[in-house]
Amino acid sequence: MTSAPAAMTMTDTDVLRDALGLLKDREQVAERLLDSSAKHSFDPDTELDWDAPLEEGKWFWPPELLSLYGTPLWHKMSVEQQQDLSRHEAASLASLGIWFEIILMQLLVRHIYDKPVTSAHVRYALTEIADECRHSKMFARMIQRSKAPTYPVSRLNHNLARILKTVSTTPGSFACTLLGEEILDWMQRLTFPDERVQPLVRGVTRIHVVEEARHVRYAREELRRQMVTAPRWERELTRVSCGEAARVFSLAFVNPQVYTNVGLDRREAVAQVRASGHRREVMQSGALRLTDFLDEIGVLRGVGRRLWRSSGLLA
Repeated sequence: MTSAPAAMTMTDTDVLRDALGLLKDREQVAERLLDSSAKHSFDPDTELDWDAPLEEGKWFWPPELLSLYGTPLWHKMSVEQQQDLSRHEAASLASLGIWFEIILMQLLVRHIYDKPVTSAHVRYALTEIADECRHSKMFARMIQRSKAPTYPVSRLNHNLARILKTVSTTPGSFACTLLGEEILDWMQRLTFPDERVQPLVRGVTRIHVVEEARHVRYAREELRRQMVTAPRWERELTRVSCGEAARVFSLAFVNPQVYTNVGLDRREAVAQVRASGHRREVMQSGALRLTDFLDEIGVLRGVGRRLWRSSGLLA
């Protein structure tokens, strides 16, 4: 008597081929994004009142989103010191945003280098690059207006980004794009309606949220397409590089120098942030929409998934 044949299983290739029917036409997506850009784009230099005085007693970032919130050290700080921490953490996040958007602009230029210059897909990429130029200038101006220092990433991460910009494949570029955009976007969606926060910061985050929604849509659709059409080796590389990027991003999210600059013991502060269940929950909540998407399209597998777990961004 012969044994029953083993149940048939679908290969990665079968799943990816089936997914082809779910892809939206690249040109149609780009045309819609171009229409939205024409209707909902902002010039921060004229849209925001940069000369208005900062308001006394206002936060620069919602307290619940600050790295030390709820820790023993937080409860020892005065409200004034907590608000000063919010000023420095907002500047740290803005500095990280500028660094990341400069990387993104270079990745976008590489992406369109060999593509038809009259296509809507290329025209939207150029439109997004223009958006990112404005955002970087807006973040820099916000840092200056808050009278906080800039907070560059470490020399190691700065130079690792040089390698990324040179060798990143297309799906890797868009995976890293979403990593940098979606967690900050989640935080900013909680910031701009919060009346406890400085009006200037709320205005900056409102502009960024509106325009960044288009960037996320563009990156998601392209990454979904790439994970269907890219060769297997490139999909595997994307999983690993995205996981490593998540690990680096989580470490660079807040520059530890902010703790020194508000009069705290840096080592103690870093240790309490790492041990904070609230902080872990905030970061995982910010990443949840992204990790669900990456899981859906097959990025969170194998070594890449383990790297995401080690980053603390994946529950």
